[in-house]
Amino acid sequence: MDRTGSGGRSATAGEPGEGEAAVVDHHADDEFHPSDPSDPFWTETCWFTFTVPERRLSGQFYPFFRPNQGVLSAGAFFWDDTGATPADILHARHFWHLPIPDQPLSDISMANGISYRCVEALSRYELSYRDPDAEGPDDAAVGAELTFTAIAPPNYLGESHLDQPGRYQGTITLGGEELSVDAFGFRDRSWGERSQFGRGIHGTPARCGGYSYATASELDAFHAITMDFGTGSLAIHGYVLRDGVWSKVSSGSRRVLRRDEHTAYPTDVAVDLEDELGRSLHAEGRCLNGLGLFLNPNLYSVNCLTEWTFDGITAFGEDHDNWSATGIREFLRDRLDAGSAPRQRGQVHQA
Repeated sequence: MDRTGSGGRSATAGEPGEGEAAVVDHHADDEFHPSDPSDPFWTETCWFTFTVPERRLSGQFYPFFRPNQGVLSAGAFFWDDTGATPADILHARHFWHLPIPDQPLSDISMANGISYRCVEALSRYELSYRDPDAEGPDDAAVGAELTFTAIAPPNYLGESHLDQPGRYQGTITLGGEELSVDAFGFRDRSWGERSQFGRGIHGTPARCGGYSYATASELDAFHAITMDFGTGSLAIHGYVLRDGVWSKVSSGSRRVLRRDEHTAYPTDVAVDLEDELGRSLHAEGRCLNGLGLFLNPNLYSVNCLTEWTFDGITAFGEDHDNWSATGIREFLRDRLDAGSAPRQRGQVHQA
């Protein structure tokens, strides 16, 4: 299988033989990076996202570290098609201003109940979550024990961001019910200055964009990050994996075909990509759930478990409808002004 990641970056640690202890040669991008200590907005993120498609269930862990301030925010979210905001989904715990533990990122336990451990460089990670508000050691209302195993090397965007597909295996416990997890998912990492200020996403002029992926197998998958700089939501990063041959995306676009009348969440989306090998891919996605939330003060995202069809294949993945704080406010206010969602202040919706 021909797969090309960032030059010089590869996972070298293997599985230990019988009777041998595992030795992990951690990669620099599995750890916190050096930063200018005078920059208060230096940020590191370490996001993992997973699903149980047959239950229309999604989950994700999202810590947002400010090393020079000594604090982090950290969110754990689990949702299906019965809820759509942090107030009404199955589980949402998003903590602010927690102290950063004096631990390496490759083996860290955060106060919000999330723990990460890298067991194979840039390739395999053990994830654990336990609701920090659980009442006593026997309260297993919400928790997770998962392993992420990469199916391709990380795809680097510049020198400060990576994305990677993989398979999640393990269990999620919700409301005392233990659910088996064995499905493809994703992770990403970013490091660098990320200010909360500005009218666009991450200091760019773009007020909206997307994050879309699907994985059918180790042979067929795609991923695209798109940004709208005023001429439509165009691909700035991604890959196409077809018949085992991997290539970076060279151009492409994402379109929202339909939105929910009341929430404005996407219900149907389309992605068109061309890769560096000259191959084209057209994918259409049907959103099976949706969670809208501010992942950080200037990034509002609608995260959807999505059933994608591409190359004659049907596979699960996600679609994220991303906005700056200014962008989502203007978009939703314009809808109100246009009468798409005509509720007024004080008006009670009759079911």
